[in-house]
Amino acid sequence: MNLCGYYPESINEGEGLRAAIFVSGCRHYCKGCFSPATWNFNYGEPFTPEREQEIIYDIVNNPLLSGVTILGGDPFFSSPEVSEFIDHLRMEAGPISVWIYSGYKYEELIENTDSDEFHLLRRCQVLVDGKFVEELRDPSLLYRGSSNQRIIDVQHSLSERTITLWEPTYTF
Repeated sequence: MNLCGYYPESINEGEGLRAAIFVSGCRHYCKGCFSPATWNFNYGEPFTPEREQEIIYDIVNNPLLSGVTILGGDPFFSSPEVSEFIDHLRMEAGPISVWIYSGYKYEELIENTDSDEFHLLRRCQVLVDGKFVEELRDPSLLYRGSSNQRIIDVQHSLSERTITLWEPTYTF
């Protein structure tokens, strides 16, 4: 797995101050993608154990963070590696909030409960799902680029077996 970006602090990829980790590789090829270079699985830098430890150290030692957001590319194309990272992170940081972005829809990710993609999904608190659709682009939307994308409360949706949209904690 390669990383195509890491921001120790961001306010654009989810609620609160979050560490943002961009994973290389995507096969959705959305028209109008803001970063088509991230489609390439070899783009960026290798996610070595040393780089993983640096990022975990940053996160654990920043008391201002509300959580971590993983996006890309599309992290679900590297599900086993991303799941392993989340597990390592939580061993050091405790129960930290994880947001994840994907061109897949929630319904696709829960189809096979034995899949690597489902196992990654269940580690997350919030999923921003759906491909970016250029014709539905709306810069006024909170934490998403096009109006077809949803912000889903993953844990509530899994437990209730129905999609529950995430509700902001902060008011703007």
